Amino acid sequence: MDEGSGTQVSALEEERAFLDRSPWRKVRVTGADAVTWLGDLLTADVAALEPGRGCRSLLLTPTGRIRADIQVVRREDDLVLLQAPEQPQHIGLALSTYVLSSDVSLEDRTNDLALFTVPGQAASLVGIHGATEPSSVGPGIDVLVDAGKPAWRFVEACIAAGLEEAGGDAYEVWRVRRGIARMGPDFDERSLPAEAGLEATIDSDKGCFLGQEAVARVRNLGHPPRLLRHLHGPGSISVGEPVFAAPNAVGEVTSAARDRDGSTVLVRVRWDAATLPLTVSDGRSLEEALATS
Repeated sequence: MDEGSGTQVSALEEERAFLDRSPWRKVRVTGADAVTWLGDLLTADVAALEPGRGCRSLLLTPTGRIRADIQVVRREDDLVLLQAPEQPQHIGLALSTYVLSSDVSLEDRTNDLALFTVPGQAASLVGIHGATEPSSVGPGIDVLVDAGKPAWRFVEACIAAGLEEAGGDAYEVWRVRRGIARMGPDFDERSLPAEAGLEATIDSDKGCFLGQEAVARVRNLGHPPRLLRHLHGPGSISVGEPVFAAPNAVGEVTSAARDRDGSTVLVRVRWDAATLPLTVSDGRSLEEALATS
C-alpha cells in the first residue's frame, strides 16, 4: 500500500473521509406500485423505509442464489437502487422482466447522477438536503446529486469541512478490516446469502419475496455448504492462498489487507470448518479478526 493510500485509509478509520462512487449504477424506480413491487422482489422490507433512509438488499434467483447486491435508498418522490458496477447483472435489466402490468417505471440515471458516500461521524460535518442513511458501507450517509457542477460543489464542501477523499484501494483495505463482504471477490452468483454472511439483508417477517422458500429451507432445515470467516494472521497473506484445517485444505482467501501486525483476511471455507482452527500453507495460524467500527 503506497503512502497516499495509507493516508486515505487512516482518514477512513478516523471518520474524516468521503468516497466518490459515481461509477455505481443508479436505477430510479417510480410509479404507484413501486414500493410494493420492489418489496415483492427484494429481500429487504422496502415498505418500511421512510424518505431519507436506505438499506442493503439482495435480488435472489428462485433457488435463493444471489443475483445482485444493492443499496435501496428512498427519497421523497422515488426510490433509487445503487449497485457496484462490477456486478455481472445490471439491477435495472434484471428487474425489468418483472414489471409486466405493474405501475412501475425504471430509469437508469447512472450518467446523470453523482454518488458520494460519507462514512461514520464524518457525515455530521456535511449537511445536505436529500442525503440517505445509513450509507452503502454502514453508518454514515449516501448523497446523490446531479453530475457536473453540483457534484463539484459537494466535493468542495467536503474538503472545506476537513474531509479527505479516499480512493478505491483505500476503501478495499478499510472494508476488509471491517469484514464487509463484496460481490465478486467474496461471493458470486452461485452463493446463498447465508454463505456470504448476508442474513441481515433479509426480512423474514415481511412476507413473500423472490427466493424466499429456498432461503427458508436453508435457515430451517440445513446450512450453507460454505461460509465466510473474518480472520487475521501474521505476515503477508494473499488472495487465493489456500487455508487448512490440519491436514486438509478447506477453503481459500478471498480478500486480504495488510496492517502493522500482519494481514486481515476474508476466507471462504467449507461448512465443516466453520469453527475449526485454520492456518495458511506454511502453518501460520489465523485468528478471529476484531472488526473495527
